[in-house]
Amino acid sequence: MTRRTRRAVDIFNLSFLDVVSCGFGAIILLLVIVKVSEPLVIEKLAVDLSGLVQRLEAELHELRGETTVLDRDLTEKQEQLEDSRTALARLSGELSALRGEYRAARSEHDAQTLIEGRLATAKQQLSEEMRRLLGADYRRTANASIGGVPVDSEYIVFIIDTSGSMQQNAWQLVLKKVREVLDIYPQVKGIQVMNDMGDYMFSQYQGRWIPDTPARRKAINTRLAGWQPFSNSSPVEGIEAAIRRFYASDKRISLYVFGDDFSRGSIQGVIDTVARLNRADRSGQRRVRIHAVGFPVLFSRADLSINAVRFAALMRKLAEDNNGSFVGLNSTRN
Repeated sequence: MTRRTRRAVDIFNLSFLDVVSCGFGAIILLLVIVKVSEPLVIEKLAVDLSGLVQRLEAELHELRGETTVLDRDLTEKQEQLEDSRTALARLSGELSALRGEYRAARSEHDAQTLIEGRLATAKQQLSEEMRRLLGADYRRTANASIGGVPVDSEYIVFIIDTSGSMQQNAWQLVLKKVREVLDIYPQVKGIQVMNDMGDYMFSQYQGRWIPDTPARRKAINTRLAGWQPFSNSSPVEGIEAAIRRFYASDKRISLYVFGDDFSRGSIQGVIDTVARLNRADRSGQRRVRIHAVGFPVLFSRADLSINAVRFAALMRKLAEDNNGSFVGLNSTRN
């Protein structure tokens, strides 16, 4: 039997060595490439980080500067706040003192008003026999006044300018002055309220007297707060309408004219018309007194201030000729 001869296997043949050599060569090439590029990458990263640090340091410096400014502003505001608190405390003390003085003055004023009101009531209720007995003393008393305004009338008529200038700038003061007039007449026989056009506040009492009761006085004040009839801002129509309708030889009547404007018409013509309507009696006295209160609404407007002057001139003359008083207010504040 022929014995087969085995061929020896050489594991380190040429092909294997070629593969190993190529692998080692590739590894060496990679190491060379990495070593060559690594310093460039590191240098670039160092530059980038250096710029970032510089930028952050600049921002930090800027923020520290802003913080310093804000701290300084905060300190100033705190000082101002402390000054304001000190001033407020001082003003609060002054306000408390003024309130105390006001309460004391108000109490004294209320007492004086009450006394004057009772005197006026007593004077109006004097009987004919008492008047005869008092004689000259009564005549002096009858001519007396409260605050410069005679209070001997038995009937009173308000003639109120309801124009826009009065409504917008002086209405609260008008309400106050109406209350003050009513207060100086504790009791009268009749009241009437008209606007400067001669329109009546209460249509159910048109042409006749409103009874004087506490409820009616309250109703007048309440209605007046929102009363806005049309007005041409001239008192003439209302004055003439009131005298024509209510003049009576057996009644003592007072008109109270509240206004701020007389824009057109002749002053002398109005004076002559009123003199004809409000005839004097045998003693030379006119039965209707005309009082007036001027509100300085238009003096703030140069283009209309002449109308305010004309109103004052007209009402001053009417008050003088008709046994009344004219009061020119210097402010529209209460």
